[in-house]
Amino acid sequence: MGCNLRDLATPEEINLAELSGKRVGIDAFLTAFQFLTTIRDRSPTGDGGPLRDSKGRVVAHLMGILNRTTSMLSMGIQPVFIFDGQSPELKADELAARRKRRLEAEAIHKQALEDGDYQTAQKMAQRIVHYSTEMIDDTKKMLDLLGVRWVDAAAEGEGQAAVMAVKGQLDIVATQDWDALLYGSPILVRNLMSHGSKRHGRTVKAQKINLQELLDTHDLTREQLVDLAIMIGTDFHPGLKGMAQRLGLN
Repeated sequence: MGCNLRDLATPEEINLAELSGKRVGIDAFLTAFQFLTTIRDRSPTGDGGPLRDSKGRVVAHLMGILNRTTSMLSMGIQPVFIFDGQSPELKADELAARRKRRLEAEAIHKQALEDGDYQTAQKMAQRIVHYSTEMIDDTKKMLDLLGVRWVDAAAEGEGQAAVMAVKGQLDIVATQDWDALLYGSPILVRNLMSHGSKRHGRTVKAQKINLQELLDTHDLTREQLVDLAIMIGTDFHPGLKGMAQRLGLN
């Protein structure tokens, strides 16, 4: 459920040291895509694709996850990577729309390379990244070598992590998806895997959002928050036209 609840939340910036001793469920797919789109070929005549090894294999996701995971382990954080399972049928329309956008971006990327327009090619390259089954398996093998736990979700990774947090199997859910709150995650941490990096000239900080505080602030129950999200629009439902604007959630 890709629903932006940013305007309802009051995120608290935190230092990662505050998470020492905590079991943190990490959205593996979003994390992998983060590194696949940022650790890439930005040379003057580069195609914008993710970093590859000497044999042409994509390793950007492995490099990024390795770096961040070892940093967390050194601080006493206990990461648990949650991998997406089968997508729900209700998400079929959204997935089809994403495939269409990707095919369009691939065509533009190919033409830009042929025209020598590397700026456009590199821009489009971010939109055609694919996290393949082989890449997923490589990620899991690396985590096994590091002694880091991982879980295959029944469906959406952030949903699985949220349920585990509700059951006390995790302390925190780390994802960029606000919908982890809709699934009931008591604590959501955003920007965990980009904490300390630079974005638009500013240093990115991890942010903590407390679900109960959000609900209390707006006098909502979690069920009402879910209803609100459905009206705004999610990956499973387009929402009501103009509702986000009427509520001031742009």
